[in-house]
Amino acid sequence: MRQAILIIDVQPSFSPPEPLVRDITTLAATLPSVATVERHDETVTPFEAQLGWKPGVSDDSLVPADRVFVKHGYLPPPELITHLKTLDVERVLVCGIQADTCVLGAGYCLFDAGLRPTLLSWLTVGSSLDRSGELGARLWAHHFGPVLRSPQELTLD
Repeated sequence: MRQAILIIDVQPSFSPPEPLVRDITTLAATLPSVATVERHDETVTPFEAQLGWKPGVSDDSLVPADRVFVKHGYLPPPELITHLKTLDVERVLVCGIQADTCVLGAGYCLFDAGLRPTLLSWLTVGSSLDRSGELGARLWAHHFGPVLRSPQELTLD
């Protein structure tokens, strides 16, 4: 099956656990990989004014990826979706930070683009509301379907 991995916001501002970074890095080395990083631009997304918080202005992805796309807000940029379509993949494996916000937002964009998103729940953490990521995984399963809960469920051929 032709697959790519989309790594959402694994960057210093979100303090990802080291094992998460390590395990995503290992998997990303085996597939076409795309990552997002959230950058702060208050003129685009009012994080500071509305939420009293802002991501770093120059965070980089902690996971090496074939392509990295900067985003402002919860959703991946349209250029990322276009890039994934050019890879002609059968599904996009999704993991990263904030299962119940940014990861879920990416799922909506991928689903609407026909890119068959699949959540890798063991490589995803939630927001401060639910750090376990279980809320996001339940929402994902309800809206998009496939949630893989362990590396043993993943087929790489």
